[in-house]
Parts: sequence; structure tokens; C-alpha cells
Amino acid sequence: MLRLVLSLVLLDPAAVAEMSQRNIPVSRVLTPHGDRLGYAPVPRPYTGARRLTGVLVGRDPVTRKDVMCGGTVIGSRSRSLVLTAAHCIYHHGRLLEHLAFLPGFDQGRARLGMWPVVRTWVPSRWRNRPYSPELLPYDVGLVGVVRRGPRLEDVTGRGLRPIPTARGTELRGLELLGYPAGKGYPQLRLYRCLADAVEAVSRGPGLMVTHNCHAAAGGSGGPVLYGGAIAGVVSSSSPLRDARGYTVMARLGGRPFEQLFARADRAMRIKRPG
Repeated sequence: MLRLVLSLVLLDPAAVAEMSQRNIPVSRVLTPHGDRLGYAPVPRPYTGARRLTGVLVGRDPVTRKDVMCGGTVIGSRSRSLVLTAAHCIYHHGRLLEHLAFLPGFDQGRARLGMWPVVRTWVPSRWRNRPYSPELLPYDVGLVGVVRRGPRLEDVTGRGLRPIPTARGTELRGLELLGYPAGKGYPQLRLYRCLADAVEAVSRGPGLMVTHNCHAAAGGSGGPVLYGGAIAGVVSSSSPLRDARGYTVMARLGGRPFEQLFARADRAMRIKRPG
């Protein structure tokens, strides 16, 4: 197993990304027509997992700054759940206000509507501890959206199936989706990056790392797709000044995520928020 020893940064969606001339060596870019971070625009119209992916927006209650991350509709009995990164819900340890999910978002257009968030779930350590690299294997969160009239999956189509993988499992042929922001990405548009991943840590649910993609600010919470299912979420990256950047992904594996998902789905079925 690979053990991360380089510095890591959370993909602060409020930050402006500054990129070097080339962050991913050309030989490592797997995405056709991939840019210097390994990403390429997703062709329109968005279908399948790309239609289910969108932006999660909110506001920091202290700084009053707007925050944007990625998120994806995950298949559930409640038909109202979105998967994202835990730090996209608790920004710098603070629960964001006015959270809403916009599936199929494209250059300022919420084609499938804006869905206010009514409930949130993250591992307890994200609420009770200051940030540290040891938290990254648990950087997974869920939000439940309003259920007034049709449910979310009635509009977007069936959510993605989660595919838990055991710690240490190497995955090849992944696709990362997200909305990178900053220099080089002037418009909020969906991008993709193809990647292979190996294990990064030897504890917790597991943590994947790829050297084929270098996620920029705004990429947090985007889905990590594997064989038509979702295997994790984009969590962190090395600093963008690194000449050979990499991206870290929180794995969906083990009982922590299963319990979080079951608790969220049960809560959204019992009560009809909104």
C-alpha cells in the first residue's frame, strides 16, 4: 500500500485555483484531450451519471462567503439523497447555511431545478474534531433534499448504486466528475478525468489516490465512478504548485458508510421534509 507522505490540501471551493504550466505529466494523462490537470469537458447533453451530478452550494455562516462543491444523486429508497464530501457540508468545521443541490448544472443553468437541503449527515468526527489528515478516509457526507411534489430521483432518474470496496483494493478505469473553478476554468461546466487508483493509507475505511488527475478547487464532492456505480468521492489534492500532482478520494467501504447511508435513508423515509 502507498502511504501518503506529501502535503495535502482540502479542495477549498471558495479558493481561486492557480495552476502551473503542467501539473500532470503528459504520459500520465489518460483522458482524451485532457488538460494540464488531466480533465476534459463533458460533452452535452448530460446523460446517466453525468445527469445525476451537479453542484452543492451553501454559505459559510461566519465568513458569509458562498461555497460550491460537487454532489451526485445516490440511489436510495427515499429517492432524495445526494452524496458529497463531508467537508462540503462542514466547511472549516462549521455547518454551511442555505445548502441546495442543483443536478445537471451547466454554466449557470439549473436545468433540473434547485433542491433545498433539509437534512445532513457526516461522520461524527467531522463535527467534533479539528481537521487533520487522519480524517480524510471519512470525508464522505450525505444530504437529504426537499420532497415537495416529485422526489429528486423522479426528476433526475435513478440514482447511482454505491459500490463499497475493501481497503487496499486497487481500482483501474475510474472516472472523476466535477466542476473545477479558477484560472483555466472560467465557466462552471462539468469536467471528467479518467484515472487508475491505489490505496493511500493502512487504516480506516481506506483512501484512494490517483496520479492521473489533479483536482482543482471546486472539485470536492464529485463522484468517483467505477463500472456504472459510485466507488467514492473526490476529497483532496496535493497543492496545485506541485509539478506532479495527485488527487485523493474517500472510498465507500466498510460499516461507517453503510451505517451513515442507512441512517440517512431511514430518516428521509420516515418524515417527509418540506
